[in-house]
Amino acid sequence: MNFSEYTTKSIKEVFDSLGTIEAGLSRKEAENRLKIYGPNEVGGDKKTSIFSVFFRQLKSPFFYLLFIASLIACLIGEITDGLLILIFVAINIILGFFQEYRAERAIFLLKKYISDKIRVLRNGSVEIIDKKFLVPGDIVLVEAGDISPADLRVIEVKNFLVDESILSGESVSVAKNPQPLLKKTKEIFEAKNIVFAGTSIVSGEAEGVVVATGKNTAFGEITKLVGGITRESAYEKELIRFSRLILRIVVTTIVILFLLNLIIKGTSNFFTFLLFSLALIVSIIPEALPLVVTFTLSKGALKLAKQKAIVKRLSAVEDLGDIEVLCTDKTGTLTENKLELNSIHSKDKEKCLLFGLLSSSIKDKKSVLSPFDSALFVKASSALLQSLEKFKVIAEIPFDPFRMRNSVLLEDEAERRFLIIKGAPEIILKISATIKGDLTKKEIEKEIKKEGEKGKRTLAIAFKEFGGITITKEDEKDLTFLGYFSFKDPLKETAKEAMHLAGKLGLKIKIVTGDSKEVAGSIAREIGLIGSQEKVILGEEIDSLPEEEFEKMVNDFSVFARVLPTTKLKIVKVLQKKYEVGFVGEGINDTPAIKMANVGIVVQEAADISRQAADVILLQKDLRVIVDAIKNGRNIFSNINKYIKCILASNFGNFYSIAAISLFIPFLPMLPVQILFGNILSDFPLISIATDHIDVEELKKPKLYQLNRLIGLVILLALVSTIFDFIFFGIFYKAQPAIIQTLWFIESILTEIVLIFSIRTRHFFLKTKRPSFPLLFFTIIDAVIIIFLPFTLFGQNFFHFVSPPLSALFIVLSLVFSYFIVSEITKLFYFRYVYKNNNINKVGRFS
Repeated sequence: MNFSEYTTKSIKEVFDSLGTIEAGLSRKEAENRLKIYGPNEVGGDKKTSIFSVFFRQLKSPFFYLLFIASLIACLIGEITDGLLILIFVAINIILGFFQEYRAERAIFLLKKYISDKIRVLRNGSVEIIDKKFLVPGDIVLVEAGDISPADLRVIEVKNFLVDESILSGESVSVAKNPQPLLKKTKEIFEAKNIVFAGTSIVSGEAEGVVVATGKNTAFGEITKLVGGITRESAYEKELIRFSRLILRIVVTTIVILFLLNLIIKGTSNFFTFLLFSLALIVSIIPEALPLVVTFTLSKGALKLAKQKAIVKRLSAVEDLGDIEVLCTDKTGTLTENKLELNSIHSKDKEKCLLFGLLSSSIKDKKSVLSPFDSALFVKASSALLQSLEKFKVIAEIPFDPFRMRNSVLLEDEAERRFLIIKGAPEIILKISATIKGDLTKKEIEKEIKKEGEKGKRTLAIAFKEFGGITITKEDEKDLTFLGYFSFKDPLKETAKEAMHLAGKLGLKIKIVTGDSKEVAGSIAREIGLIGSQEKVILGEEIDSLPEEEFEKMVNDFSVFARVLPTTKLKIVKVLQKKYEVGFVGEGINDTPAIKMANVGIVVQEAADISRQAADVILLQKDLRVIVDAIKNGRNIFSNINKYIKCILASNFGNFYSIAAISLFIPFLPMLPVQILFGNILSDFPLISIATDHIDVEELKKPKLYQLNRLIGLVILLALVSTIFDFIFFGIFYKAQPAIIQTLWFIESILTEIVLIFSIRTRHFFLKTKRPSFPLLFFTIIDAVIIIFLPFTLFGQNFFHFVSPPLSALFIVLSLVFSYFIVSEITKLFYFRYVYKNNNINKVGRFS
C-alpha cells in the first residue's frame, strides 16, 4: 500500500519525498497536483446513467404481464389489441422512467448541497476547503469528531486517539505519534504514525501531511471491493412486501377464477379468457405505487432542500413525518448561537480576560475558535492581544464534553508556568481550593444561578503555578478560582413561531443540552415550553435513578440540562418505547443518540461522525426548518396512504364483481384492452394525489391514518363498489354485449375517480381543504375522455366501444353519483361509529 514507504521516514524525509514544506503547498502547486492525481474521491457519488434507469423499468413484473398479454392477443388474431397493449406498456415505462430519473437527478442535485470541509495549510495560512480538493503534500489539521479525509503521515499530535475499527476491526482506539518506525509495515494496525482515510478522530488534534488520496488510500482499496453494494430502507422494503402480498392474493384469485371458467364454459375461449385474466391482474395491482412513492418523496426532498434541509436517502422524507418527539439542543436551533461577552465577574478582570484568551489555543493559529473564545477576542484590547506573545503553550488537554473543561499549560517570559483551566463554573469551583476575591463559593454559585435565570451562559477560569512539563487529569486540583464570564445568546426570531407550529402538529419538543439548568430553563420559559424553572432536570439527577423512575422522568420532563452523551442515548431509548423519535445534534458526543434515533438530524457544520450517522442535514440550524420538514413528511405520508386506500377500495370492488359476473355471462364483461386503457386513465388523477392538500388532523396524528388502522374502511368501500357493479348488471344485463362493455367501462372508471374526493378526507367532502390543481385538472380531463371517447371513431375502432344510448348514459351517471353519495355516507359512518382512536402506539404500517 502507498502509506508503507512513509512509515520509516523522518518528517523532513517525508516533506522532501512529497515536495512540500511545513507551511503547506501554494495554491498554484495544489491546483497542478489536482490535475495529476485527480479529486480526492473513491467514487460513491456517480450519477446514475439514463440507460440504467430505463432498463430498470423492464425488470418490473407488470412489464412481463403486459408483454405476455400482448403476445397472446397477437396469437389469437387480435393484432390491434396486441399493439394497443404494447402502447400501454410503453406509457407505463415512460411514466416510470420519467419520474424515477427525476428522483435520481433530485438525489444527485441534493448531494451538491452537502460538501465535506477540511482545514489545510496553504502558504502558511489555514484554509477551509472541500476535502475532494486535497492532494498529496497538503498539510491537514484534524481534531476530535473529524473523519480523516485522506491517508496522513502524522507531523504533530496533542492527546491524539483514532478509531480505526472501520479498517482494522479493532474497537480499541489507537494513539498516533510522529516518530518514524524502525521497519516498514503494510499492516494498518502497526502503522502508528499514519492516520488512514475514513478513520474517526476520537480525541485531541493533529497535523499531518497527505501521502495518498482517493482510490490510492487504504480505504479506497477496500471501497473498490464493495462499490456495488446498495441498501434499501425499511420503508422501501415494506412497500415491496406490500406489493408482493397484493400480487399473491390477486394471482391466487385469478387462477381459481380461470379454473372455474374452464369447468363451467369449457376450453372454447381459452386464450381469450387467459388474456382477460392477465388484464384483470394488471388492473387490480397498484402498479403506480412505486411511481407515486418515488414521485412524492423526490418532490418532498426537493421542497425540503429549498427549506434548507437535505435528506441523505429519499425514504427519510417519509420518516420525518413519523416523528412524534423531537429532542434538540437549544444553541443555534432556538438561539442565534452568536455569543457576546456580557460581563466579566472577577476582582482582576484584566487578568481573567488574559487567562481566558490564553486558554483558547490562539497561539496555535490553526484552531477554529469556539463561540466563547471568539466573543472573548472581540472584547480584548490590542494591548492585551499583544501580551499573548509573551506566553507559549507547553501542553494541553482539549475540551471534553464528559469533563466539561479544557486545560492549558503555558510559560511566560520569566519562565513561570501556569496551568489554566476553563469550563463549566460548577466544575471549576469543585476543583478550586481558593477564591481570588471576597466572595465565597456559595455566593459565586448564587450569582451564576441568577445569570442563568436571565438566559446568560457562563464560563469560569481557574489557575495555579505549575512546575511540570506535561499535564494529566490528576494535576487539575488545588486551583485558584479567578472569575467567570457571562455571555448572552439571543433567541431566534423563529423560535416561538416554530414552537407554535409544533403544538399544532402535536409534536413534542424536548430540549436536551449540555448547558446549565438556569440557562436551559430561561430559554424554555421564553419560548413557552415550560412554565417554571422546576420543570428543568439535570442529567446527574436522573442518571442514577432506577429504570422505572428514569422512564417516568424522561416522559414527564421536557428540558434536560448538563446531559452527558450516555444520558442522551438513554433518553432516546426510553422515548422510543412509546414514540418515533427525532434527535438534533452536531457534536461527536451526540453521535450515539443521532444513530439510535428514528431520524438523526445534524447541521452542515456538525462533526463528520455525526453527519455520517445522520439521515437529514440542515443547511440552516433553526427549529422552524426542522418542524417544517416534519410537517412536509407528514403531508407526504398522508398522500401516499390516500393513493393506497383509494386504489385498493375501487380496484378490489371492480375486480371481484367483474371476475364473478364473467362466470355467468357468455361474453367478457369488459374487454382486456378496455381494462388496460381504463387502468392508464385512472392512474393520472391517482398519481396527482401526491400534490394534494391534507387535513389538520392527519398532520397532528399521522399514526391514526396508517393503512392498517383504516383497512376496515377500505373493505367497506370495496363492498359498496361491488354492490353498485351488481346493480349496474341488474339494470343492463339484457343489453347487447358491446353496450354493456362500454357502459361498464364508463361506470367503473368514473366511480374510481370520484372515490378520490371522498377518501381524501375523513370529513364531509365539502368541508375540507380544496383539492390541489393537478388533481382537479387530471380528474376533469379523465372524465371528459371517459364520457366522450365511446362516441368517437377512434374509441370505436381501437377500443371496441359503441355509442351508448343517451338514456343509458344518464342512468350510468346517476349510478356514479349515487355511488359517491353512498361511499361518502359509509365513510362518515365509519369514522363516527366504527373507528376508535385508541391503542395506536407502535403499529406496523402495512401489518
